[in-house]
Amino acid sequence: MVKIGFIGLGVMGGPMAANLLRKGYQVTLYNRTPGKMDKLLELGGDQTQTPAALARGSEIIISMVSHDDAIREIYYGDNGLFSGLMPGTVIIDCSTISPALVRQLAAESAARFSDFLDAPVTGSKPAAEDGSLVFMVGGDREVLRRAEEVLLAMGRKVIPMGPSGSGATAKLAHNTIVGINVAGLVEGMAIAASGGIDAASFIELVQSGGASSKMADMKGPKLLERDFSVQFSLSLMLKDLRLSSELSDGLKTPTPILETVKSLFQMGESMGLGDLDLSSVANCYEQWINKRITSHAEDRQGHQEFAASAETAGHNHSESAADRRRSERVELQIPLKLSIYQWEQEGAFSGQLLEGTLCNLSDSGLQIATVSPLELDMFVVIHFPKDSELPPVTGRIIRIETSVNQFRYGCLLTGLAPYQRLQLESYINKHITAADGNSVPHS
Repeated sequence: MVKIGFIGLGVMGGPMAANLLRKGYQVTLYNRTPGKMDKLLELGGDQTQTPAALARGSEIIISMVSHDDAIREIYYGDNGLFSGLMPGTVIIDCSTISPALVRQLAAESAARFSDFLDAPVTGSKPAAEDGSLVFMVGGDREVLRRAEEVLLAMGRKVIPMGPSGSGATAKLAHNTIVGINVAGLVEGMAIAASGGIDAASFIELVQSGGASSKMADMKGPKLLERDFSVQFSLSLMLKDLRLSSELSDGLKTPTPILETVKSLFQMGESMGLGDLDLSSVANCYEQWINKRITSHAEDRQGHQEFAASAETAGHNHSESAADRRRSERVELQIPLKLSIYQWEQEGAFSGQLLEGTLCNLSDSGLQIATVSPLELDMFVVIHFPKDSELPPVTGRIIRIETSVNQFRYGCLLTGLAPYQRLQLESYINKHITAADGNSVPHS
């Protein structure tokens, strides 16, 4: 059986490689970051340390990574794929990248007496797991015929799109429609929520009427359950929309809807939603209309009761809790994740994820603690525990205190809707109640 090399074992690549292994293929694996191939090794995969080493032992190479820069690193970097490529190899790139880069890779492969197919996929994580992906393929038809059996081991359909670059172009056009569909679904739900329509009933209507779509079927249940676990991340959707925008500019094709939807997903990313599912863009609308768009009737009643209690009887409770926080500094120790972004050249950001704790809530923001030094006026994205049901929130460091083995930061919150502020207050007050009797004065 043909020897396959697989590069990129993330949300999509991992399940795709697993399907090849389950169907008996000999697969050698490479991933830029460690820790993602243990299950694949258990299925019989072999590990290699560099793309060049993988290329030297493979007859078909499949790559599935996130963006153009990652492709350039894998193909052209130190010990990159091209430095070990053997004549006669078929390369299949399933990433969503720019058509211009695809044509460059195809030319480089031909110069090394190898063949290249651009074969991006439609279908998110569930389709990758159950082997129902659809491949849209650019490149020579005869080469595709030789590779089709391998593609069908990971998917249900292979559609030839034309010469090199055609698969990438088709994918960007396709994902433009996906982004527009999701934005339309969420916007319609926002209108319905503002008009007092039950979200579950509205989703049932959408799925039964002229507004039905695969995105409504896939994302409707996730929105109702507020399950923003990743099938396809918001940041990747935004990356594809940006690529599509650049492509349409080059093709001199007007795309006013694309540009509007791209801006919407940019807002979502600026709110810290990039690592969540693209359906999490619903949080943007919830801030604008100051209510959840996905709540059921009973949830809305509970929210109204909560808001009323916070406005009336809740004053004494919140004031006493605030007084206690100021006087005693109750140590809440609620675990947080903090995304720290740094500006790089050409308008890009690089980021890292830190562990932190929520120590206190003030009128203007939060006090958080980490073991890592941050700087005044630095912006961080705060990820609350899942049970808080809060979206990521952007905060600016406005105060720094040092203590033994850690730093404490005062964070001014931005972009937190009033109802979410009430939700945060309630969440923290529950922890204060739980910590009652165990509070330790803090000087």
